Amino acid sequence: MSEQDGRRPNTRRWIALAAGLALVAVLAVVVAVTGQRQAPQPAAATERSTSATPATPATPSTSGTPSTPAGPAAPETPAAEPAAEAVAEPVSVRVPAIGVTSDLLRLGLNDDGTVEVPPLGPDDQAGWYERGPAPGAVGPAVLLGHVDSAEHGPGIFFDLGALQPGDEVEVTRADGTVAVFAVDRVERHPKDDFPTLEVYGNTEDAQLRLITCGGDFDSSARSYEDNVIAFATLVGTRPA
Repeated sequence: MSEQDGRRPNTRRWIALAAGLALVAVLAVVVAVTGQRQAPQPAAATERSTSATPATPATPSTSGTPSTPAGPAAPETPAAEPAAEAVAEPVSVRVPAIGVTSDLLRLGLNDDGTVEVPPLGPDDQAGWYERGPAPGAVGPAVLLGHVDSAEHGPGIFFDLGALQPGDEVEVTRADGTVAVFAVDRVERHPKDDFPTLEVYGNTEDAQLRLITCGGDFDSSARSYEDNVIAFATLVGTRPA
């Protein structure tokens, strides 16, 4: 069989084939890097109260994966809560509008004073900041969860930014009751301007905050630039 019969590529064809394979390889890399689905992003909060106390910046993640940071800012001094009847600790959370169901881990503070976040893993779970009120008690209860990770994909709070006012959040407690909250608003704030007072400040009723990461991913800091925060108010309780 000769090269003239058209069955064996000549030199030019080999060059063209090699160039084509190189282009496919480049496109495959681009898709691998950029093809990750973007989490829903609420509008950035542009108006903040000038009377709020300065927020403590969150510490960037060092995990090397897109995730919730090492922890959003914690209150500089734990606020004294209004007297209220004690409620049972939370054991799980359900957010029907975005398909979230998760047991709740217990979260405290890191050595640097930021709030702990749940560990990254294939079985991603949300966590409750146990140094604050329990969901259903007077004051702002805080739940945190990852938005995503390079290794495991979308996290438990991936769709948090898609919540709308009126969507319900159900928190089941250790005594078998369910605290039902209605979303008031969802905001996105830069991590270096975390709304500490709005998240942790005293309230006259039972409130809930759900927090994850959002905004653009800073590859040099290995962390997202913003936090997405859903604010909700208790609307009722019922048996589990």
